[in-house]
Amino acid sequence: MLFRNVSLLDENFSLCQDMYLATKDDRIVYVGKTKPSGDFGREYDGKNRLLTPGFYNAHAHSPMALMRGYGENLALQDWLNTRIFPFEDKLSGNAVYWATMLCMAESIRFGIVSSSDMYYFTEDMVRAVLDSGAKNNISRAISNPFGAPVSELPSIREMRESVRFDGLGNGRIKIDASLHAEYTSDEATARAVADFAAEENLNMHVHVSETKLEHEECKERRGGRTPVRYLNDCGIFDTPTIAAHCVWIEGEDYDILKEKGVTVATNPVSNLKLASGICDVPALLEKGINVAIGTDSVASNNNLSFLEEIKTMALIAKVKHMDPTLITPAQALYAATRGGALAQGRSDCGVLKEGMKADILAFRTDTPEMNPVHDMTNNMVYSASDGDIAMTVIDGEVLYEDGEFTNLDIERICFEAAKAADGILKEL
Repeated sequence: MLFRNVSLLDENFSLCQDMYLATKDDRIVYVGKTKPSGDFGREYDGKNRLLTPGFYNAHAHSPMALMRGYGENLALQDWLNTRIFPFEDKLSGNAVYWATMLCMAESIRFGIVSSSDMYYFTEDMVRAVLDSGAKNNISRAISNPFGAPVSELPSIREMRESVRFDGLGNGRIKIDASLHAEYTSDEATARAVADFAAEENLNMHVHVSETKLEHEECKERRGGRTPVRYLNDCGIFDTPTIAAHCVWIEGEDYDILKEKGVTVATNPVSNLKLASGICDVPALLEKGINVAIGTDSVASNNNLSFLEEIKTMALIAKVKHMDPTLITPAQALYAATRGGALAQGRSDCGVLKEGMKADILAFRTDTPEMNPVHDMTNNMVYSASDGDIAMTVIDGEVLYEDGEFTNLDIERICFEAAKAADGILKEL
C-alpha cells in the first residue's frame, strides 16, 4: 500500500511531514517527499495521521490472560502460590490457544506487533500467533526447583522439540530458550538450558532480580553471588538474552549485562502493581545497556496498553531519582520500538526505513489530547491514548483499522477464552 500526505517519525524520532511511505509484501520499499512511481495498490490518505514503528513487547506470558483480575492485592509469592500455580495446573492446550488468541488481539489493538513470550504449551501458542497474524518470540520456560535429573524433565523435551517451529510464518515465529529464573531451578538445569541455547543458536529469556527477596536469597544460596553473576557463571548470557525486570540489580551486575550485550526488559506497570520496585532505567542507559519494555502478563498488569507502559516507565524513572530531566521521549520511544526489536533478534524491524519490515502504526493526530503539537515525541509519550491508534500493520498486512480487526473474530475469541477460564475455575 501507499501512505500519502502523512507525517512520520524517522529513525531519530524526528517529525517528517508531507511524506510518502510505500510497502510491498512485508517490507517498506520507499520513504520520501515525492510520490514514488509504480502501482502499490491501496492508497491511504495520511492527513491527520502520524506513522510510527510498531511496538515490541519484550516480556510477556500471553496464556495468563485467563487469569486477568484473578489474584488481586497479593504479594508476588502469595499471588503465585495461592492463585497462579493452582490455576496453571489445570490448563489445557485448548485453553492456552484461546488465551493466546485473546492476547494477540489485544496486542494488535494496542499497537504491539511482536511479543517475547515465556510459557508452555508451545505448539498451541505457535498456532494461535500464526492464526492471529502477529509475531512472537516463544520460549518454553524451564523450572526445576527440586533438582530432578534434567534428562527426565518433560519441559526439557518440549523445549527441544519446539525448535521445529522456528521461522514459521515467514519468520513471524522465533523460538527462544528460557530459564524461568534462578530461584526456580538448580545449577545443573541452568547450565543445561544455556548449553541448549548455544547448540541451537537461540536467544535466551529469563527473569532476573524481580523482587528484593529473590535477589537477597540468591546471594545467600550462591555464596554471595547476585542472580546476574550466578546466571552469567552458568552461561545463560552467552547467547543474546532478554533479562526481565532487573529491579534489584547492583554493583557489577551492570558491567556484566553490558559486557554480555544483555537487554533488560523493564515491566513498569507490573512491577508497581506487585510492589516489586522500580527498575533503574537511567542507570542502565548510562551504562549503554539496551533497554526494552515489557507488559508482563495481564494477570499482573492488567492490560497490554503499551502507551501506558511507555509513559509509566518515563514517569517513575524521574521519581526514582527525583530528577525530571531523566528519560527523554526519544529514549522511551526507542525502548518501545527499535530497542525491543533488537532484543528479539529482529534486526530488520523497529524503524520506518526502506528495506525494513512493514510493522507500522498510524496514529490519529486530530484528537484533543494530541493538540497542539510543540514536539510530537512529547505528545506520543505523555498525551497519546490507545484510542488514537487508527491502524496496526504487521509485515505489511493491515490487521486493525479504525476500531475493527480485519482477520479476527473477536466475539468468538472473547467467548472461547471466557469459557476456558470458567471451566478451570470449576475444577479448582
